Amino acid sequence: MPRISRDGCGSQAHRIGAAVRRLDAIENIRLLPVTDTAARLAKALVDEGAVPRKALEDALHIAISVTHSTDYLLTWNCRHIDNAEIKPLIRRICAEKGYVCPEICTPQELMGVATDD
Repeated sequence: MPRISRDGCGSQAHRIGAAVRRLDAIENIRLLPVTDTAARLAKALVDEGAVPRKALEDALHIAISVTHSTDYLLTWNCRHIDNAEIKPLIRRICAEKGYVCPEICTPQELMGVATDD
């Protein structure tokens, strides 16, 4: 199950070249284990309406990042994770459970914007 953090990197079979590049880019990134604590937080994210039940893997992705105290959660998933309407709910639930939610953003947002200065 720890592959869940990498699953999004290779899920579009029609874009194999891009998937290979994404997998290569994260090759040396440490995988975070799925813990019982993360599973409980994922369940709370679903039960309390931050993430739909059909997106339990997304809730687990968030919960793994939160319970391992990461600074950032990078994702291309703007439907259930990096969503302006959902992030406040995620942060609230995490805070109520005693956690600090990492900054949730796309890789592009983290890299910032290049300027010609």
